[in-house]
Amino acid sequence: MKTWTQPLAGLAFGTVAALASLPALANDFPTTERVSFVLECMRAHPGPEFEMSSKCSCALDAVAREISFDEYRTIHTVALATSISGERGGYYRGKHWRADVRKYDTVLAKAKNGCFIDTTAARR
Repeated sequence: MKTWTQPLAGLAFGTVAALASLPALANDFPTTERVSFVLECMRAHPGPEFEMSSKCSCALDAVAREISFDEYRTIHTVALATSISGERGGYYRGKHWRADVRKYDTVLAKAKNGCFIDTTAARR
């Protein structure tokens, strides 16, 4: 006589197999980029080392939930390039990139706010 645990075991195995085949959407950021983000965040927001590493890691996880790595790489580069002076930087300050920079600023602000990073004490 079959017990009721056999169908449950099959269901559990099928669920695990299905979940294992899904891509890790929030973890598509390379390790080096994660480290760079956290170190840059910690430099910009001084505080106790362990606390800030946890908060900055939280912020990156929040960013990764909002946008893909490819999109992050593009809009992060554009956001950094807006500080280039002269004609070269003018290309990135143009209106065709404004929406991307605004999106980057919004996603980053939301992530920092959600992870309790004090942006008033930030240094540039």
